[in-house]
Amino acid sequence: MSDYYNVEDVFGSKVFTLGKMKERLPETVFEEVKAVMEKGGELSRRSADVVAGAMKDWAVENGATHYTHWFQPLTGITAEKHDAFITHPDPYGRMIMEFSGKELIKGEPDASSFPSGGLRATFEARGYTVWDITSPAFLKEDATGVILCVPTAFCSYTGEALDKKTPLLRSMEAVSAQALRIVRLFGDTRSTKVTPSVGPEQEYFLVDREKYLRRPDMVFAGRTLFGAPAPKGQEMDDHYFGAIRERVGAFMKDLNLELWKLGVTAKTQHNEAAPAQHELAPIYETANIAVDHNQIIMETMKKIAERKGLHCLLNEKPYNGVNGSGKHNNWSLTTDTGVNMLDPGDTPEANIQFLLVLACILKAVDDHADLLRQSAANVGNEHRLGADEAPPAIISVFLGEQLEDVVKQLIETGAADHSIQGGKLMTGVSTLSDIEKDATDRNRTSPFAFTGNKFEFRMVGSSDSIADANTAINTIVAEAFCDAADELEKADNFELAVHDLIKKYLSEHVRIIFSGDGYSDAWVKEAERRGLPNIRTMVDAASALTSEESVKLFERFGIFTRVELESREEIVYETYSKSINIEANTMIGMARKLYIPAVVKYEKVLAETVNSIKDAGGDSAAVGIILSEVGAELSKVLKAVENLEKVTAEAKALPFGKDQAVSYRDRVVPAMTLLREPVDKLETLVDKRMWPVPTYEDLMFEV
Repeated sequence: MSDYYNVEDVFGSKVFTLGKMKERLPETVFEEVKAVMEKGGELSRRSADVVAGAMKDWAVENGATHYTHWFQPLTGITAEKHDAFITHPDPYGRMIMEFSGKELIKGEPDASSFPSGGLRATFEARGYTVWDITSPAFLKEDATGVILCVPTAFCSYTGEALDKKTPLLRSMEAVSAQALRIVRLFGDTRSTKVTPSVGPEQEYFLVDREKYLRRPDMVFAGRTLFGAPAPKGQEMDDHYFGAIRERVGAFMKDLNLELWKLGVTAKTQHNEAAPAQHELAPIYETANIAVDHNQIIMETMKKIAERKGLHCLLNEKPYNGVNGSGKHNNWSLTTDTGVNMLDPGDTPEANIQFLLVLACILKAVDDHADLLRQSAANVGNEHRLGADEAPPAIISVFLGEQLEDVVKQLIETGAADHSIQGGKLMTGVSTLSDIEKDATDRNRTSPFAFTGNKFEFRMVGSSDSIADANTAINTIVAEAFCDAADELEKADNFELAVHDLIKKYLSEHVRIIFSGDGYSDAWVKEAERRGLPNIRTMVDAASALTSEESVKLFERFGIFTRVELESREEIVYETYSKSINIEANTMIGMARKLYIPAVVKYEKVLAETVNSIKDAGGDSAAVGIILSEVGAELSKVLKAVENLEKVTAEAKALPFGKDQAVSYRDRVVPAMTLLREPVDKLETLVDKRMWPVPTYEDLMFEV
């Protein structure tokens, strides 16, 4: 690989972009493709064959031998089955390379082994992948060769969504339809579509791969299940935005190049707060493409890290005692005429359309806080949310001083006649420019924060697909827009009605606005006083999917059926139980096979040292104290591991479902903590040369 490259030349080189389509397709076919992308509908069979042929030719020219329908099942990661372009030799023995429109549009992978929450029985194998024409095909190159990846949705033989993309696309259409009703009320007759745009900030850790492979907990669970704190963590704040280490910089350089080739707009890179933690942020894109690209980012991070002798950790809390990793989901709505519906303008108090949109979003978040919380629930996030490093499990909205003041005026008087302006930031240095200051500060503890012209949902976990969060946001906002439009479209006096409705929504949902410290205990008490839900665990959050309010919401806009929601709730319980079971068994194995034998060997060394000192006539009391302390902690380990074995076996014996998940949460997780504590204590007592695995200082400070 060359050390130098022109980003403009390499960007999108592995993507079958609209530009490549324009070059390779007949004009009539190209226009048909664009029309379907923009307005929906189906390609004619003839046009599909032409597109497939052009796509195949481009892929083969770039070394591809196979294609795959690249989809996102309910595992949260991506799936692919490779098919060669070859069909059959011609009469002269030459291989024919073909790719038909039928093969482009529809695939048929086995659906039986993916999570379905009961939607599909094991013997019911048929499922279909369906081309998402709005997300461009791309080339994936690794040890298997060059593969043409066609982004697709994944549905069952009976029509239920078995993936993350299908509900997302449904929600995008729903919010577009209802947002158009809002802009029509304000005289916009030109817009034909409103698109949710998303920019997910991806946090991650890097660790030396050789050390990673010596930690069974990191290999099997994606995080350390044991580990005493290093002498230094992040308390000096010297890693955050600090100089990037050479080895990490080399990783970032190759990562950027590969992502740019794949059309991913990797924009920002920096060190995050914890040692060995970093972040990558792309430019905003259409929601479904942003979801696809975020999956590509995570896959590419792992691939590039391995090439560099590193391993990329995407778990939300790989190390205890330092910040975990999230994925800030920046969300906005833009019309196809270029209007950002979340842009307040210079005078937000006079921007009635924006104020209505804002009021609707506050209503949506307050009415469905449980769904938003559930959309960010995963096992790793249990250890991150509310841990003085990420938003608490309580959903609230931060608006900032300017908008809070406008909201206050509207609630109190029904009108706002002014807004706080930013003014100038005076540096006090003659050679530095005075700069325009924003009208409001930011709040890093808020789970749902307004940040100028978008909302930032900060609860999503670093390993998660962002599809669930954006499906939830799109749908709840679509409902709020629909309710508002239903009322305003029939109003005799629109000007009066819209002001009244804005005041009504703001007054009813002002409790969701909070600008203080979301990490504080005082906020937990205040939130309880306000009646805001505090859903602490993934298991508690799961039932939000199947509440009558949620079922009514999702069925109203055709996002999920009741059956699809029930299946997803079951998958949450099953995923939680399986994940904790893996973690518990890993801890048991490490304790029995690594830690206990190492400590016993150290005890032997100490005992022999005591006897040697005594034989020499010396004072062995100090070593004897160490031996006693080590022995006491080892006894705790033995007792704790036996207890963990017992409660894990009892939980595993229960049938999959909520009761089993609750058992893992309430019995197994506390038992895991009881085992970790004495092992971590022993790490501080045992000779480091005898400790069987790399420690936190080895993992975080030797990258």
